[in-house]
Amino acid sequence: MLRIRLTRTGKKAQPSFRIVVGEHSRAVQRKYLEILGQYIPQVQPKILKVNKERIQHWLSVGAQPSDTVAVLLKKEGFADMDKFIAPRDKKKKGKKEKPEEAAPASAAPKAEAAPKAEAAPVEETPAG
Repeated sequence: MLRIRLTRTGKKAQPSFRIVVGEHSRAVQRKYLEILGQYIPQVQPKILKVNKERIQHWLSVGAQPSDTVAVLLKKEGFADMDKFIAPRDKKKKGKKEKPEEAAPASAAPKAEAAPKAEAAPVEETPAG
């Protein structure tokens, strides 16, 4: 399966990325079929240069963009990129609710439940 993805170039602490198409099983930094564009996030405003005709060609052939590339292409104006974007969890990571707070609330209805019927006493008969 073909993937359109980013491969990192640039110096340490100054990343820039190439948008490339290649086999999904190959290493990201290794062999790719074609360079489709460039993304430089460190400058203001961020630079995104893409070859729209070639990207349309590879999408029509069946190449799938990675999640990040799909977001970038959607901002660039490509339609139907939503199906390639993974859903994001909007909840912030932080302190979880304490289970002690939830336990007393759930224990209260059990206390109000009807008392259990007492079992009949069982008589023991001596063996023998």
